[in-house]
Amino acid sequence: MKAWKGPGLLLIGTLVLIILVVPTLIVLPFIQPSDPIQEVATEDSTTPTKPVETLKDFNLDDLSSFSVNVYRTKAEQVEQVPLELYVSRVVASEMPADFELEALKAQSLAARTYIVQHLIKSEEDIPGNAHVTDTIQHQVYKNNDELIKAWGPDYIWKMNKIKQAVAETKGEILTYDGSPITASFFSTSNGYTENSEDYWEHEFPYLRSVESPWDTDSPKYLDQKVFTMSEIEQKLGVQLKEDHPIITNITKTESKRINTAKVGDKTFTGREIREQLNLKSSDFTVQQKDQYIIFKTKGYGHGVGMSQYGANGMAQEGKGYKDIVVHYYNDVAITEIDTFLPQIASR
Repeated sequence: MKAWKGPGLLLIGTLVLIILVVPTLIVLPFIQPSDPIQEVATEDSTTPTKPVETLKDFNLDDLSSFSVNVYRTKAEQVEQVPLELYVSRVVASEMPADFELEALKAQSLAARTYIVQHLIKSEEDIPGNAHVTDTIQHQVYKNNDELIKAWGPDYIWKMNKIKQAVAETKGEILTYDGSPITASFFSTSNGYTENSEDYWEHEFPYLRSVESPWDTDSPKYLDQKVFTMSEIEQKLGVQLKEDHPIITNITKTESKRINTAKVGDKTFTGREIREQLNLKSSDFTVQQKDQYIIFKTKGYGHGVGMSQYGANGMAQEGKGYKDIVVHYYNDVAITEIDTFLPQIASR
């Protein structure tokens, strides 16, 4: 037994060595020092984190035909911003970044059209010889630092998406009969947009009431506010009688919003009631419970032009930005901004 055990163990050891070493000798020549080593997550290891997304350069400065001078209301300073960068920051300030890309493109056209028309026609005297302010008086504008503060860790992906929308529509504006339009927009409709003359003084042929059924999905579609009778009297300057209806003699616009209504002994427009009571919409109904008056509204905003939530609903159904803008702005054309550069320069 002893004479056999030594060679037997030696043979087994040799076989084990061959099994372990030979595959390594075969594989080693094909492994390069520069080959990446992938981490494999186990119960005792940490899963590798995804690469940090970086802010993409869409060259918005180079894509801009001119700069916009924005009066920063809080700082009381003027900020000079290349056009397309200005548009991207307006879109970022005016529309949720998680909306569909095509909706963001439609908003880009509206924002760009607004500033072009304003530069051509406006006679406003703004501090510092600025073109516009950064408020709802014109278009809401936040700069880079403000957007980073507002969005935090979501800043990069949101700004990348918005800049893509702006870059892919660069230089495009909306025109009617050869002139830039008043490209008004708002958050959420009541199911229809409003004719311009039913909310403002002027009638624009491209701002007609159209259906917008997508808005019912908006979180801002329904709202209500509760007032006491004394609050209504104070805000509207009327006297109410407890045994009389709060609102009478109601007339409505084509879009089913309040056109005129009598409150107490005074007749108001729907817009006046909405603004004085700070309601979300001029499509409202009224209920009275004891000393409390409940205003229930549908929609959010003046209702004229493009509904933002409607635009997003269209995009979710596969519609492109051109489909969106021609739906909300009747008979408009998409025109290159270059046509209007001489007029802008002359101002």
